[in-house]
Amino acid sequence: MSALTKTERLQAYELDIGGMTCAACAARIERGLNKLPGVRRATVNLAMESAHVELAPEGGATLNDVVRKVEQLGYRAAQKTEEPSEGAEKRKREIVRQRRKLIVSAVLSLPLLWAMVGHFSFTSRIGVPELFLNPWFQLALATPVQFVIGRQFYVGAYKALRNGSANMDVLVALGTSAAYFYSLYLTLESIGMPAHHRVDMYYETSAALITLILLGKLFEAMAKGRSSEAIRSLMKLRAKTALVLRDGVERTVPVEEIAVGEICVVRPGEKVPVDGEVTEGVSAVDESMLTGESMPVDKRAGDTVYGATINKNGTLKVRATRIGKEAALSQIIRIVEQAQSSKAPIQRVADRISGIFVPIVAGIAVVTFLVWLLAVDRGSFSSALEAAIAVLVIACPCALGLATPTSIMAGSGRAAELGVLFKGGEHLEATHAIDTVVLDKTGTVTKGEPELTDVLVAPGRSEPELLAWIGSAERRSEHPLAKAIVRGIRERGVPLGEAESFEAIPGYGIQASADGRSLLVGTRKLMEMRGVPVPADVLEAMSRLEAEGKTVMLAAVDGSYAAAIAVADTIKTTSAQAVGRLKARGLRVVMMTGDNERTAAAIARSAGIDEVLAEVLPEEKAAEVRKLQSAGRKVAVVGDGINDAPALATADIGIAIGTGADVAVETADVTLMRGDLNGIADAIELSRRTMRNIRQNLFWALAYNVVGIPIAASGLLAPWLAGAAMALSSVSVVLNALRLQRVKV
Repeated sequence: MSALTKTERLQAYELDIGGMTCAACAARIERGLNKLPGVRRATVNLAMESAHVELAPEGGATLNDVVRKVEQLGYRAAQKTEEPSEGAEKRKREIVRQRRKLIVSAVLSLPLLWAMVGHFSFTSRIGVPELFLNPWFQLALATPVQFVIGRQFYVGAYKALRNGSANMDVLVALGTSAAYFYSLYLTLESIGMPAHHRVDMYYETSAALITLILLGKLFEAMAKGRSSEAIRSLMKLRAKTALVLRDGVERTVPVEEIAVGEICVVRPGEKVPVDGEVTEGVSAVDESMLTGESMPVDKRAGDTVYGATINKNGTLKVRATRIGKEAALSQIIRIVEQAQSSKAPIQRVADRISGIFVPIVAGIAVVTFLVWLLAVDRGSFSSALEAAIAVLVIACPCALGLATPTSIMAGSGRAAELGVLFKGGEHLEATHAIDTVVLDKTGTVTKGEPELTDVLVAPGRSEPELLAWIGSAERRSEHPLAKAIVRGIRERGVPLGEAESFEAIPGYGIQASADGRSLLVGTRKLMEMRGVPVPADVLEAMSRLEAEGKTVMLAAVDGSYAAAIAVADTIKTTSAQAVGRLKARGLRVVMMTGDNERTAAAIARSAGIDEVLAEVLPEEKAAEVRKLQSAGRKVAVVGDGINDAPALATADIGIAIGTGADVAVETADVTLMRGDLNGIADAIELSRRTMRNIRQNLFWALAYNVVGIPIAASGLLAPWLAGAAMALSSVSVVLNALRLQRVKV
């Protein structure tokens, strides 16, 4: 996230842009919007056919000004309001329209190609109907292809030239018009000639070029649709209807009609319709579609559930707390859309090239025409024309414009499926350069809540009986450690009763009675105060447990030592594995925490972390990150987005770790849906693979033109073959990007 967006609230808008044909179009719109007063940043995405515009709050340009500017440049613009599913339907309609135009164009072009093929000596045996060789028949077939089906290229070229620039449409219009009008000239010249006189026409060149370009556009549109599959699959997860309790009666209603506070009944096997809090029932809920975590999560009264997750085995009653755009799934979809429509810095290279590409190509085509006419094949206008047309057509910068955005779309979509949400293309790009990962301790490396870890019972005591007494006493306490003890005892299957008396001793522990026994539970100091002797071996065990970062409490029954109980915030089961993955990738891993040095060191050892920054206050964490950056390190900070907000904002990449409820953490650049550090390695790996894919695309897009233009200029490529090669280059770039959708990490 840039410094600007972290210090200033901007009005951000997403626009649908219509009428773009190549990277030059996107670059021209972007330049025009960024010149408007009050526009802090505008990025245009060719693959998504969208724009992201940020307006300064103090005034200047408005959304209407932005739309007018786009229209002034010759394109269509409208604020994006539809759901992703509606956008998918619009794309489907566009694909159907493109397919129809292609079919008509192909049917009209086929006889022209048939006639052309029949001219070669090695194909002379192919029967060509006499009608197909008639110039007037060819004119009748080529004209609707040129001016009806090909109208879009003339319109696009006119708009581009009117605004003092050039795009792919200019190249196509120049190339096809040259072939068509030269053929028309030859047709008119043939009037009065004998019927057997044959003149080589080039109608098939213009018609075939338009047909092949339409074929490439169709393939692109279909591939773009596939690259948005991540959003559509997320949309399909939503429940359509819900069972709601209204006036004591269960009613089935559309999810859109549920209000905050209403109670939904979720039966086994059904989707949870909204984000909410369980008010009644016990069940396991499959949250894998949101978090990527395969194991179902136990839910009971007071727990949070999320819309689109699946209730496995028990009936739950859920009070709706977040609906519509505020729900976790909607926030995820919004973040994925933002990432797919944003622009990575590496795309600026392609934008700069495409901005000057078309005029250079037009110049090369003119030079090619003159060289052929005056030197190579003197006086042969047709040979010079064919070479110039081939240059114009083969050099369309579509592949260059699609190289980066299609990879960003595919990479961010695949990341979302794996529970990694990048908030923008710039973050997806920057993550691959990270060489240092700074981890918060509580809730990141550890589970974030204390749990009962050790119970040391004095000889002659019954552990279940003793735990029942201690648990019954601690039930009355509100202290977090007491809650952890009670939860741990219950998990061991020990039934708890009620304490007959209870007294909290602040700073030391509790005094209670249960089952007729007098109980003390608390610190060593409490035992000393009440005259309870603690054996030396127990004190030695306490020191060992405390060295491991655990909090140890002692219990006495009827004035005699009975047990030692240890509570700790334990590391997550996957933390050590994840740290190992990060180290294996050559990353430096540091744990930073406000805890004391001994506890921090114990946790770090358990997780396999060698470097620890302990006793660091929240306001000091950002300074520690700056120290690492000043040493030349590229730093990612991983935390919960609350205490760690200053450090997250300072880092090169801020990563919020948690569940679906945390997807809106403002200061994070990346959000991990699972509370699993393996997501960090996944994010870095996906970033690296996406960047490698982008570089491959840019290399092949540029290499294609570097190789293709000289071949076309030398006359070794017929114009229709140049058109086929141009279409193939764009499709190959998109298909290469789509490989990211199958990446396994």
